[in-house]
Amino acid sequence: MTHERRPADDAVGRGGPAVMEALFPNGIARYLVGGLFIGAGVAFIYLATGIKAGASTFLESTLSYVSNLGRLNQTDYLESRDWRLVFTLGIVGGAAVYALFVRGGTWTTDVQPWRLFVGGILVGVGTRLGKGCTSGHGVCGVGSVSRTSIVNVATFMLVAIVTAQVVQALGVMP
Repeated sequence: MTHERRPADDAVGRGGPAVMEALFPNGIARYLVGGLFIGAGVAFIYLATGIKAGASTFLESTLSYVSNLGRLNQTDYLESRDWRLVFTLGIVGGAAVYALFVRGGTWTTDVQPWRLFVGGILVGVGTRLGKGCTSGHGVCGVGSVSRTSIVNVATFMLVAIVTAQVVQALGVMP
C-alpha cells in the first residue's frame, strides 16, 4: 500500500507559517471566532445558571417535552428545560444559518446519509457510556479540570484517531 503525500505532510516537515497554511488553507480567523463564541456562550450559561453546558443534557431535557420516560423527566430537567430548548434551537439554527448563508445550501457533506445515521447512533451510545458528550466534557469539563472529563476527552481523541487511520488504510471514502 502506498501513502500519497499531501501538501500538509510537506508543510509539517518544514514547520512555521507553511504548517498554518497547510492546516488552515482558508485562514484561522473563522476557527478563532467560533472558539470565542463557544467559550463566551458556555461561560455565560455557567455564570447565569451554574450549569455546565453540554449538548447531550440539553437534548435530553428538550425531549422531556414529548416523552414520559423518567430519565428524561428529572426535576432538574423540568425546571430548566425552557432555556435549554432555546439553547438546543440555537445549535440547530446556527448550523442552518451557516449552511444557508456561508455554504449556499442546506447540505454540506459528501458523506452518505446511512453513514451519518450509523455514526449518530454510535455517538449517542458513546454519549451514554461516557456520561456526557464531547462538548460538555471537552469544553466545560476540561476547562474546569475535571479528571473524568480529561480521561473522556483523551478516550474520544484516541478512538477518533485510530478510527480515522483504520478507515483511511481501508480506503473508505464518503
